[in-house]
Amino acid sequence: VYFSECSFKYYVAITLKKMSSGAADLRQRKKQNCIESEKMAPEERNKEKSKLGRSPKYMLFQRFAKLFFGCLAAVTSGMMYAVYLSTYHERKFWFSSRQELEREITFQGDSAVYYSFYKELLKAPSFERGVYELTHNNKTISLKTINAVQQMTLYPELIASVLYQASGSEEVIEPVYFYIGIVFGLQGIYVTALFVTSWVMSGTWLAGMLTVAWFIINRTDTTRIDHSIPSRENWALPYFACQVAALTGYLKKNLNCSAEKFCYLLVGASTYTFMMMWEYSHYLLCVQAVSLFLLDSFALAQTEKVHEVYKTYLLSLFLGYLLQFENSALLVSPLLSLVAALMLSKCLQMNMKKGTFMSRLLKIMQIYLVLTLTVTLNFLLKMFVPHKENEHLLKFIEVKLGLNTTKNFTMNWLLCQESLQAPSQDFFLRLTQSSLLPFYILVLIICLFSVTQVIFRTICGEPLKETVKLEDGRIGERPEIVYHVIHTILLGCLAMCLEGMKYLWTPYVCMLAAFGVCSPELWMTLFKWLRLKAVHPILLAVILSMAVPTIIGFSLWKEFFPRIMTELSELQEFYDPDTVELMTWIKRQAPVTAVFAGSPQLMGVIKLCTGWMVSSLPLYNDDDLLKRNENIYQIYSKRSAEDIYKILTSYKANFLVIEDSICNEVGPVRGCRVKDLLDIANGHVICEEGDSYAYSKYGRFCHEIKMNYSPYVNYFTRVYWNRSYFVYRINTVISFQS
Repeated sequence: VYFSECSFKYYVAITLKKMSSGAADLRQRKKQNCIESEKMAPEERNKEKSKLGRSPKYMLFQRFAKLFFGCLAAVTSGMMYAVYLSTYHERKFWFSSRQELEREITFQGDSAVYYSFYKELLKAPSFERGVYELTHNNKTISLKTINAVQQMTLYPELIASVLYQASGSEEVIEPVYFYIGIVFGLQGIYVTALFVTSWVMSGTWLAGMLTVAWFIINRTDTTRIDHSIPSRENWALPYFACQVAALTGYLKKNLNCSAEKFCYLLVGASTYTFMMMWEYSHYLLCVQAVSLFLLDSFALAQTEKVHEVYKTYLLSLFLGYLLQFENSALLVSPLLSLVAALMLSKCLQMNMKKGTFMSRLLKIMQIYLVLTLTVTLNFLLKMFVPHKENEHLLKFIEVKLGLNTTKNFTMNWLLCQESLQAPSQDFFLRLTQSSLLPFYILVLIICLFSVTQVIFRTICGEPLKETVKLEDGRIGERPEIVYHVIHTILLGCLAMCLEGMKYLWTPYVCMLAAFGVCSPELWMTLFKWLRLKAVHPILLAVILSMAVPTIIGFSLWKEFFPRIMTELSELQEFYDPDTVELMTWIKRQAPVTAVFAGSPQLMGVIKLCTGWMVSSLPLYNDDDLLKRNENIYQIYSKRSAEDIYKILTSYKANFLVIEDSICNEVGPVRGCRVKDLLDIANGHVICEEGDSYAYSKYGRFCHEIKMNYSPYVNYFTRVYWNRSYFVYRINTVISFQS
């Protein structure tokens, strides 16, 4: 009996000990994955090192050397690209050897408007006064007071002016060099971020080098920096690239806690900065949110991480709304509606991922639920939130998709813009010649098939592996890879509709293609399907991941490096003496209170070079400005002198500038010239049985006014002309002479 009692006590003690250890194990499993990886990863790594016969110090030194040289290569690539842009810009415009007026003429269209406000900030007696004048601006557009900071997103100019004055650069560098230097520096950061993204995905900085090479070679299709330096996307997209790089690291599995927090903070900071730099940023973030939503819907990423990113969207929208003078466009943006719908659907289906086969199918049906909630919320927000959303964008989408037809000048003019048309065959030919498109398609197909397999396994109830090893050949189980596949597909669909979207899509095509050819996992995934037996697949995958990018790099070097060096060595000449003469005449002869009318592109240059008030600007995010542009473009239509006079005087214009290049335009596409679009909008073109006939009671105004006969001389007096421009004073007292 005594022995039995002792045995019973011993059994109870052992059982309690096991229960306590089981509870401890359960609590340990409930902790975050980042803490587990921090504690367990070193032990596993030490075991591997001991098996390989290498000391921990040696492995630490190896990792440090790889990280150091990778970071050095990334930073060097960015700096060299910035220097390359600066050198190319100097060779193209002879910037250092020109006077200030000739330098400013190189800024065309909306770029001239942005840089003009930068100049005004530097001329202001104080930064506070300069900001006040911009937020209550009545010296730019006649009869209109605008908040230029909000309407034109002038936060880059505010930052540049503060840095220029605070750094004491007035005596060291000219304002224009400081301004374009910042933009070129941001482009360097852009390239560095793409380098890091491909490096994080592939594990080798060889992929980053290949990304940079493809980006520079396809510069015509990856950036608009050559055409418009101060454009908003050139300021904003580098921050978006940093956000994507941080998001790529954040989505990785088995990430230690410190790295995860750093990536999350970087995602939040870059998202907010990106939103402040570009008025259309929330549309691009909406595409990204859709990618993350699809990633989460198929249970390919940790739901908690995805929803943490959604929270950064909400915080950025909230801060942006407050700091952008209560910008109501952010409240009615599709991003806010989508994120709100996603958060609401999470509350409705918290346990949808766990359960039977039917519950997993219902999880996929969540796409329909979220779509319905998004449309409903956006409709309700637009009903109750007063906003001035760009209605012309919705009309443009209707006409672009063939859902409607219009004779409206603004709509047809937008449809004729090259950036808003479908991409040409030359675009695909250039990508193919640089070998980018073929490798992108190869990588995309392999990743898509692998992702499809993973989704099928998930629906069938097979759990995903916590750690995907090289020999597994399952690249579709890595959430950061799946995200980039979905993201590039969505951006590619937009780029196939609008050529201007290629500047958002092509950089990530470079990054994804470079990652694929440099990743042993992608080759291993392909070999798993092929079931290679003659050669060891792991060894072959490692060899190909180094050999293929090396061969690509040498071929690109041999073919494109001489072209780039020739491009930098050639001295191009940009000289426009007629525009210089016009600006000089305005500054010397025109009254300070004068208001000029003409094409919006020319008005932007006049505003920058002279500072005089204008009647319109080349900005297309405001319906009132679009209407002004259409009315003033009537100077190239078949309207009477009296009609044109009434239009111009309604905007208090004193001088009219006629451009011979528009009046006598011979465009490559008939029907897209300004005068053709005006004739269609005014009903001066009659179409019968496929043929068009022009009919109007009056001749074309820009031609008739040059004849100097009545009634044109009654309303307008020519005061200056050269080969390209004719300037007329608008008479305040009409003289009726024969």
